[in-house]
Amino acid sequence: MFRTILVPVDLGEIGAAQPALDKAVELAESGEGSIRLIYVRAIVPVTYMEFMPPAFDQEQQDEAEKKLAELAAQVSLPAERVSAVVRLGSVYNEVLDEAEKIGADLVVIGSHRPSMATYLLGSNAATIVRHARCSVLVVRA
Repeated sequence: MFRTILVPVDLGEIGAAQPALDKAVELAESGEGSIRLIYVRAIVPVTYMEFMPPAFDQEQQDEAEKKLAELAAQVSLPAERVSAVVRLGSVYNEVLDEAEKIGADLVVIGSHRPSMATYLLGSNAATIVRHARCSVLVVRA
């Protein structure tokens, strides 16, 4: 079955990610696979950086790593089969790069029900589905 499963999560919307995480755990358990959680921090535009405190970037990274570690600790798999990473950039680019880096054979991503805005503008989930080199499972929240 699936050995390496990547699960993108939005730490601002854990509820939306939970169904995808639950499905990933189910798939990992059935095939003795592992799960890698990924959260992608947005890049703050350079024009705003002069208004940020000097330690802003590191504080944001530390806070994201802490929250993601807390989420990873709740996953009902042995600790050695769960890992997490926080990256900086655009969501779909970083998720696709991480999937390649770890040799993921499945990406399980949560997505809201489609609305007119996502039909017109697209979404991170849609871009990941189109460009991933491995299987992608979209779980609707």
